[in-house]
Amino acid sequence: MSAQLEAAYARCRAIAAEHGKSYFLATRLLTPDRRQAIHALYAAARVADDIVDVGADEPGRDPEAELLAWSGDALAAVESGHSDDPVRLALADTVRRYDIPREHLVDFLAAMTSDLDVTGYADLDALDRYMWGSASVIGLQVLPVLGTAAGVAREEAAPHAIALGEAFQLTNFLRDVAEDVDRGRVYLPADMMAAHGVTREQLAQRRHTPGFTALMREMVDVVRRRYDDAAPGTAMLAPESRDCVRAATDLYGGILREIEKVDYRVLDGRVSVSRPRRLAVFARRLTAAQLARVRVTIAQPKSRSSTGA
Repeated sequence: MSAQLEAAYARCRAIAAEHGKSYFLATRLLTPDRRQAIHALYAAARVADDIVDVGADEPGRDPEAELLAWSGDALAAVESGHSDDPVRLALADTVRRYDIPREHLVDFLAAMTSDLDVTGYADLDALDRYMWGSASVIGLQVLPVLGTAAGVAREEAAPHAIALGEAFQLTNFLRDVAEDVDRGRVYLPADMMAAHGVTREQLAQRRHTPGFTALMREMVDVVRRRYDDAAPGTAMLAPESRDCVRAATDLYGGILREIEKVDYRVLDGRVSVSRPRRLAVFARRLTAAQLARVRVTIAQPKSRSSTGA
């Protein structure tokens, strides 16, 4: 690997460490090559997302033009394999190395573009259509990096990867209701809000009501069903990748538990999983992840021998 590419992956690692503490901790359970690829995918998604969110908050910036330019440069980098931008260079190397379909990146960038104009979603079906680009394809991008177990086709594991990507994003939506409404966006289905008497104005005013509690309780149930849909996919992954996914699922599922602990009062402040809890999850999975790597390393020569025979 060239010095430029090593520096590019190091930059992505720094972005992941700064912004995605739970994800970053879980990635430490991966093999180094997989870990750096996940960092590249995360960093690219984070940069695009920040253009939309931070750019809209800062006077004098044009997030639409910035996102269009960044997207075009990212797609060009993937095609050529080269870029002067470290995040786009690492992204291009990862996409090409793991044969990630380019259309997944296109769909993700389209979803980010829609965030510039779309401020709400009529129902869960509409939210799911948005999440195809913002979450489902993230699961599909990550799947080739994590790899699948022997005898498991990528297509077989794909629905579970999609469900997990959606579960993670829905968890973020529930945690970040207050932050999102400050940016003029609501990711709670409008029909469910109306059924519980919840309005956008109420969210903006941070007014917690029994109706909001009921809405959040219903949405937590929706998210848990997505986690249930994703669960069978973990065993379909390469053995050395499974504990990373288990840790990430435990940590993000923990956000739902924290929301419940505060009686769904996410409008009062952002909830999070405590650092001791994150470290405990990591420690519990570390030994299993190390053992999985050892087993794979031991099994590989035998596999080559039997093939040669």
